[in-house]
Amino acid sequence: MNRILLVLLDGLTASTARRCLSYPQALEEAGQARYTELDCFLPPLSRPTYATLLCGLPPAKSGILHNDDKRACPAPTIFARAQKAGLVTAAAAYYWMSELCNTTPFDPVYHRLTNAPGMPIEHGLFYCNDAYPDSELFNDAATLCQSFEPDLLMVHTMGIDYAGHCHGVHSPNYRNAARCVDGLLARWLPLWQEQGYSVLVTSDHGMDEDHCHNDNTEIIRRVPFWLFGPAWESLPMPANQTEIASMVLQGLGLDNPTST
Repeated sequence: MNRILLVLLDGLTASTARRCLSYPQALEEAGQARYTELDCFLPPLSRPTYATLLCGLPPAKSGILHNDDKRACPAPTIFARAQKAGLVTAAAAYYWMSELCNTTPFDPVYHRLTNAPGMPIEHGLFYCNDAYPDSELFNDAATLCQSFEPDLLMVHTMGIDYAGHCHGVHSPNYRNAARCVDGLLARWLPLWQEQGYSVLVTSDHGMDEDHCHNDNTEIIRRVPFWLFGPAWESLPMPANQTEIASMVLQGLGLDNPTST
């Protein structure tokens, strides 16, 4: 059985990924990675897109159409399906992932550190501050790997998105946040692969020069998508974000990803 690690780089537009993330591109050039670009669905907001990535429904079908919607995903998520199949699940992620998958509303006193076998995300380190350092987030993911050896692990950074909201897509701050993540991937991805993970790296949406991501423009909707590892070798690249959930489940060896 494969182990899958999903890296979600919040707010990273494809053009900045191609400029600033040189490490995965080096693996592409060496034939060790596959790359494509996808368009996120409208509205290009975080919580609606998280739901799409987690359960395979576009926002118009999930009903989650704005960031203030506190409901859980309306369909079984990749974590719920993996947990039901007897796999170990974990996430180092922004707290909205806990609300969409586990318990809503999120209470940091009870839910920031999650160790709840039977829940969709059984083991979680969730953060609430958008400025939470990406370096600490990768350390959180390493702690989860060391402690629980999850079969499905999400690593969800907010540093790029935060820099974009503060400074805009064309700022050095935004580009340097992307470069910081590039360095973190260069450090951690080889270790993850040594631990048996096949890795998927993507983004939910991009960012624009107005410090936001509401509009129907290419720089906001176009996002990067990389695959590393043997779990993906027989799978075609996705045509859109709704196919990512199915791809993750197939990568885990769950042959009927649409079953609940």
